[in-house]
Amino acid sequence: MTSLAFLLFFNPEVVGNAGLWIFLSIGAVSLFAIFIPTVTWIDKQHKEREAFYKAETIRRVAEASGEGAKAALELLQQQSRFERQKGREGMKIGGLVCIGVGAAMVIFLKVQTATDPGAPYMVGLIPAFVGVALLVYVYFMAAPLE
Repeated sequence: MTSLAFLLFFNPEVVGNAGLWIFLSIGAVSLFAIFIPTVTWIDKQHKEREAFYKAETIRRVAEASGEGAKAALELLQQQSRFERQKGREGMKIGGLVCIGVGAAMVIFLKVQTATDPGAPYMVGLIPAFVGVALLVYVYFMAAPLE
């Protein structure tokens, strides 16, 4: 039985590139079972600690004086406005990236399939139109920031 196992696992004709596959399987397991959950947990802990410090700071400012409640409300409004502005800036960048990817796909597919009359180069318009939709929302449809 042992000789059969040695024949199966140590014969180069049978195994081929087993080292590569073992390396890739160990890498995949360590990525999906160890690294990603650990990074997710660390990010969750960071956000929780940040929210705690923010709430504690606002509570202390509100308790400090009669003007503290006004200052705490103004701080919350400024943070809310900043978060909305940050989201809009992200949508602007996302829209521009989508338009760029769509244009690049159109050019690339047009060059690659120049002789084919039924070429799929128009597929590049899909991400481009998604980018246009993001920009239209940001500039024309979203509520003003105040």
